[in-house]
Amino acid sequence: MVTTPVTSITFEEYLTYDDGNGFHYELVDGKLELMNPPTIEHFLIVDFLDTAFKAEIKRCSSPWLCFRESGVRTGRNKSRLTDLCVVTLEQARELLNASAVFQSPPLLIVEVVSPESVKRDYRHKRSEYAALEVPEYWIVDSLEAKISVLLLEDGFYEETVFTGNQEIVSRTFSELAITVDQVFTDGNLNQGS
Repeated sequence: MVTTPVTSITFEEYLTYDDGNGFHYELVDGKLELMNPPTIEHFLIVDFLDTAFKAEIKRCSSPWLCFRESGVRTGRNKSRLTDLCVVTLEQARELLNASAVFQSPPLLIVEVVSPESVKRDYRHKRSEYAALEVPEYWIVDSLEAKISVLLLEDGFYEETVFTGNQEIVSRTFSELAITVDQVFTDGNLNQGS
């Protein structure tokens, strides 16, 4: 991860920041942190989950939306880019003509672990999302072939780890029927043609 030359920036400045290079940044304690471009595996995993979540939202007629790479404000001068997040229609309406950085907690956030994001996803984002009171946070770790589902209980996350052919249990999507293997199979381009 490379830090840009900007020395300090406020959350409000971050919302309109554009250095013209097309890169994506997170705001961490007033500093911009460059996010590395995702791998194809990363894109495929996010696409699989995005499709599954949207199908479940539609099937249940839930008043929710699912977004990729939207921001979530996690502190005074702190904002994270999520791989995937599920929000209410009302949350989306509030940002209809503004930068897609949610300032209230999404219903569910998914982060896909990459070699350079292990500490960020497991430690930093975990504590920031808990402090923001995000009810459900998934850490999808293809490096370890596991998916951790963290559910907020009394301000702290209770973690359940799923592997192999285990069906992922979600509080947000209580009837979702996908296994860890299905998620990673799509991420490895091994699905049947």
